Amino acid sequence: MRIEAYNQIASIYKTSKTGKVQQPYGVSTGRDEVQISQLGRDYQIAKQAVAEASDIREDKVAELKTSVQSGKYDVDSGDFASMLLAKYNEMKK
Repeated sequence: MRIEAYNQIASIYKTSKTGKVQQPYGVSTGRDEVQISQLGRDYQIAKQAVAEASDIREDKVAELKTSVQSGKYDVDSGDFASMLLAKYNEMKK
């Protein structure tokens, strides 16, 4: 292989020189940056508060537990049936 032939081809395609790449208009060369809106921040705070909250309402559980243990807890079967049907109808929608 002849080196001169390679140099001639390189000079035709200008591969030996690297040109300076120009940045398109309006493109900054700084670091990337993310900005979160106030709504996004509020959402994250609410999400964190829900995650930290207990799934069990201790005050309600304690109240029901005492009424069951004392024998004062009474469920009206008509009320129970109507609430059950209402929940069923909500789920069908």
